Amino acid sequence: MLKSILTEISHLPTHNLVGRVISIKGLLVECSGIEKILSVGARCQIEGLAPINGVIPKTLCEVVGFREDRALLMPFSSLEGIGLGAKVVFVSSESAIYPDESWLGRVMNALCEPMDSKGIIPLGNTAYKLHAKPLPAHTRQRVKGKIDLGIRAVNTFLSCCKGQRMGIFAGSGVGKSVLMSMLARYSQADVNVIGLVGERSREVQEFIEDDLGQDGLKRSVVVVATSGDSALLRRQATYATLCVAEYFRDQGKNVLCIMDSVTRFAMAQREIGLSAGEPPTTKGYTPTVFSELPHVLERAGPGTATQGSITGMFSVLVDGDDHNEPIADAVRGILDGHIVLDRAIAERGRFPAINVLRSVSRTMPDCNTEVENRLVVTARQIISTYENMAEMIRLGAYKKGTDPDVDRAIMIYPAIDNFLRQRKDEPSELENGYAELAKILGIKL
Repeated sequence: MLKSILTEISHLPTHNLVGRVISIKGLLVECSGIEKILSVGARCQIEGLAPINGVIPKTLCEVVGFREDRALLMPFSSLEGIGLGAKVVFVSSESAIYPDESWLGRVMNALCEPMDSKGIIPLGNTAYKLHAKPLPAHTRQRVKGKIDLGIRAVNTFLSCCKGQRMGIFAGSGVGKSVLMSMLARYSQADVNVIGLVGERSREVQEFIEDDLGQDGLKRSVVVVATSGDSALLRRQATYATLCVAEYFRDQGKNVLCIMDSVTRFAMAQREIGLSAGEPPTTKGYTPTVFSELPHVLERAGPGTATQGSITGMFSVLVDGDDHNEPIADAVRGILDGHIVLDRAIAERGRFPAINVLRSVSRTMPDCNTEVENRLVVTARQIISTYENMAEMIRLGAYKKGTDPDVDRAIMIYPAIDNFLRQRKDEPSELENGYAELAKILGIKL
C-alpha cells in the first residue's frame, strides 16, 4: 500500500492549470483558457458548480480534439452538476497505467480500479502508455512453437503458434463467451489477460465465477468495461488490456490476450469520433475507427529476443450474422487467422459451434508435420463432401454406392462431428487431438 501511495504522489502535478467550461453539447464539453497547453489524449478534471449530496462532483475527461480556440473534452462518467463556467483542471498530458505482478487474480475497471473485494490494486514502477505503438516489425521474433489452447477443434484443425493473433467471428448467442472462457481455463499460456469490453453487467460475474472459475482467475487479469459505461471507458478498457499484456510479455512470459469484443471497441471509437465532428463513412463508422484497429491489433504478437509473446484472441460480434460487415472485414485482413462460429451448427446442438471449413489459421501448415497436415486435409475433404450432399442424404435421394467418396463421408462424418463436440468442462490436449483424429480416419501417425 505504501508503495502505491508513493507512486501516486510522484505523479501529482506541481501546480494547477485551470480553464473554464464554455459549452456543453450532448457528451461533448468545450473548454477555453488552457487549450494552448493541451494535446489530444490529455486528461482534465471538471469540478461541478454546486455540491451534490454535500460533495462537489468531479468528472475526469479526455481531450478528443480542438475546434477554433476551444478544446473538446469527453467525460469518463456523468456530467451531472457540470455547467457553464465550471473549472477545468489540467491533470496530465499523456495517459498511462502502472501494471504489477500482483495484478494476477484481480478484476478491475478501465481506470485500473478494483472491481473485486480484494482491496486496492498496487501500482508498478514502470509506466505503460495506453496509446503505445506496436513493436517495430524488424525487432520482433518470428511466430513459432505451437500453443495448446485446450480446445480440440482449434488445436487440430486450426493449430496456433505463440504470438499468433486470431479472430473469433460470431453472431450473438452462438457460444462465443463460453469458447473464450475455455481458452482462458485450458490454454497452456503463462498468463491470461482478459478484456471484457462493452459486456453486459449481468454476465461479468457469471463469466468470472462460472466460466473462468477460481483456477482460471489465479493466472488471469480481468479488465472490465460494461455496456453501461461511457464510450471513453469502453475504449480505454481495450488499451488497458493490451498494456497489461505487454507488461507480462516484457517479463518474458507467454501471454494469452483475450478480448471480447473488438466490435464494441469500434462502436465506442465511432461514438467518440462522431461527437468530435468526424464524418461518418461505412455504416456510420468514422475514419479513426479503421486507423485505430491495426494499431490495437498489432500490439499483440511475438516480442523481441528477450521478451515473451502475446497470443491474441479477439472476438468480433458480426452484425446480423453478416461476416462481411465493415469491422469483420477490416479485422479479418489484419489478423493471422479467424475462427468462425456458425449459428446453424449451434442450433443443432454441437458446441463449440466452429465451422472448420470457413475457419483459417495462417500458421498452418508450416507448424504441422506432414502426417498432421494430411490428417487435417483428409478430414476437411470428408466434411466438405458430406455437407455438399447433406440435403440429398437427409431427403433419401442419394443411393448408396453411387459415389465412393460420398459413401465414405456418410460413414465417417458422424465420428468427426462428435470429435468436434466438446463440453465446456472438458479440457483437451494438443497431441491427443491428432491421435483421436488419426484413429477416426484410419491413418497411422
